[in-house]
Amino acid sequence: MVKITKEAALLYHSQGKPGKIEVVPTKPYRTQTDLSLAYSPGVAEPCLEIQKNPHDAYKYTNKGNLVAVISNGTAVLGLGDIGAMSGKPVMEGKSLLFKIYAGVDAFDIEVNEKDPEKFIQAVKAIAPTFGGINLEDIKAPECFEIERRLKEELDIPVMHDDQHGTAIISAAGLLNALDVAGKKIEEARIVVNGAGAAAISCTRLYCSFGARKENILMLDSRGVITGDRPDLTEQKKEFATERSDVHTLAEAVDGADVFVGLSKGNVLTQDMVRSMARNPIIFALANPVPEISYEDAVAARPDVLMSTGRTDYPNQINNVIGFPYIFRGALDTAATAINEEMKQAAVRAIADLARRPVPDIVNRAYHVRNFTFGPEYFIPKPVDPRLITEVSMAVAKAAIESGVARKEITDWKAYRQHLRELMGQESKFTQNLYDTARLSPKRVVFAEGTHPTMLEAAIKAKAEGICHPILLGNDVQIRNMAREMDLNLDGVEILNLRNDDQTETRRRYAEILARKKQREGYTLQEAIDKMYERNYFGMMMVETGDADAFITGLYTKYSNTIKVANEVIGIRKGYKHFGTMHLVNSKKGIYFIADTLINRRPDEEALLDIARLSASTVRFFNRTPVIAMLSYSNFGTDSTGSPTVVHEVVARMQEAYPDLAIDGEMQVNFALNKELRDEKYPFTRLKGMDVNTLVFPNLTAANSSYKMIKSMAESGEVVGPIQMGLNKPIHFTDFESSVRDIVNITAVAVIDAIVQEKKEQA
Repeated sequence: MVKITKEAALLYHSQGKPGKIEVVPTKPYRTQTDLSLAYSPGVAEPCLEIQKNPHDAYKYTNKGNLVAVISNGTAVLGLGDIGAMSGKPVMEGKSLLFKIYAGVDAFDIEVNEKDPEKFIQAVKAIAPTFGGINLEDIKAPECFEIERRLKEELDIPVMHDDQHGTAIISAAGLLNALDVAGKKIEEARIVVNGAGAAAISCTRLYCSFGARKENILMLDSRGVITGDRPDLTEQKKEFATERSDVHTLAEAVDGADVFVGLSKGNVLTQDMVRSMARNPIIFALANPVPEISYEDAVAARPDVLMSTGRTDYPNQINNVIGFPYIFRGALDTAATAINEEMKQAAVRAIADLARRPVPDIVNRAYHVRNFTFGPEYFIPKPVDPRLITEVSMAVAKAAIESGVARKEITDWKAYRQHLRELMGQESKFTQNLYDTARLSPKRVVFAEGTHPTMLEAAIKAKAEGICHPILLGNDVQIRNMAREMDLNLDGVEILNLRNDDQTETRRRYAEILARKKQREGYTLQEAIDKMYERNYFGMMMVETGDADAFITGLYTKYSNTIKVANEVIGIRKGYKHFGTMHLVNSKKGIYFIADTLINRRPDEEALLDIARLSASTVRFFNRTPVIAMLSYSNFGTDSTGSPTVVHEVVARMQEAYPDLAIDGEMQVNFALNKELRDEKYPFTRLKGMDVNTLVFPNLTAANSSYKMIKSMAESGEVVGPIQMGLNKPIHFTDFESSVRDIVNITAVAVIDAIVQEKKEQA
């Protein structure tokens, strides 16, 4: 991990706008009409509706997606009672996590009040603003009474995350760790070192899953909590033992199956670890220094199953795995509470997720090939994109089934899709691509079958039901990789094009190619030699109808692939050039960007073909093209250089296609701002229209633009490169492509093949 310095932390919080969050409008506000709707007089109407039916606040305001992160600063992280104002950076940070992980808006509220009764009254007074309340960093034992009272007296979800967040994540981890260790929770001897809010809540939740109180020893700063000790709080009495033979931590852990540390650093020694039962489970959760270091625990007992609260060791117990999604499910059902059923549902969902194959994005984030359920991985990683769907849906279902939901969810497939779209994991557009491809899955050849990313993408595409994959490459290597990556190759065709059993196929393909190119200097032997190359062989599969589409590019340079595509497949009749397009699915809509890959410095004829192909490709995606031809000048302001080429292409396109919305040359800001464009250039053919297609004057501009957009995660999903202009469905990727990128292109290739098939049948 990068060491966090004081200077870096202070700079992070102070640079630019101080703090970490801001308020962003969600409705139009630029015109007088917008402002009249937002405030007076229009705002009176929703006010009156809410007066008649208070529940309509969920319909007309942000209440249903708004959580208060409330603290009095009495137990801030590991800093203790530093006061409400001093704890504000932590509460801002928590609000940020709500937003980035689950799309939940959150306001941090610091209440300068230590008296529990006054604090409760303050929270109750502001509660109508919110759909849920996240209590944070409030010291024990006051936190227990504060949460209990607020849950009883408010009709919105209230959760003290320091208690329940740690409990939920650690319970999920404990269930899985016990499974890996071959032990049952009902029989496990558990030691809990710490008796604060988190420790009490954790232990209660463990018991709800079957742990027995007689098998639990809890310790505070004075040692094992026994029933004969005076002045115990009600919470400590709940887990006091009647045993008289244990008093110290060393005595408690002797023979224990599980140690859960919610105390302070370096209190568990290696000798204590050695005294534990076989396959000991140690959750050393003190932060930043755990009760025992990971290195010391493993050195003492190589069979240990270890968790900490730190990101730099396996199996991190991190509350962010739980609280954003628990509130997401509660808010989406307008729940009146977060009850035990909802917490238990979250535990099961988190535990189950760790047992499933891990998405590529998680492996890439941690620079590993494949996480597999076991000692080093029994808790999902915080970056796992499936948490938003699996945990939120489990919590929402539990809210409905337990009777605390005021809003029913009936279409769970649609709700899952909504959650994925909410976090930018998937859009309606890409889902429509998949749905269309599923109507008629095609045989898709994946050139680099031995590349782990392409191998996983092919398996994923098959699982999505969008294609029948054919992997090119060494069959032994592919099967070994699939075994290592825990990928199921059932139903996947593997074709080693260099094997002897492909001799006749190579010969047949070579003869077809040689005949096709015999007037261009090709010989049969040269064609035979080329059939040992995956791009030639794979494209010939498509050319001859042995396959329907081809995906390539992770290993091969574009220039080589383009050359092969020209030779084997050829360019569509009526064109002399082909190109590629990237699709940007942004919050403002879908934009098509051309040509991002093929034509370096297009002349007038090439640019004309790119414009024509762009219009055709946009229609392929069921959109009406509105095309801006871009340059650094506007409508003839520069009469030399590349703008003149663009200018001429626009004139030719407008003459040939009088009904096509196309104009230029223009600068990109005028293309994307119709008010600015229409005011300055009212004569444009694009007047009143929102541009959805951007044709750049050269490869440098187009490629740089789409990559800049792609690097800005908040800009939305990028799909491509999408081939336009070849005779067959040949599609490209690049070495930066993720599994998701390749699956998206596969869906496009399948749809391309479906369209091709219909044309041939017509």
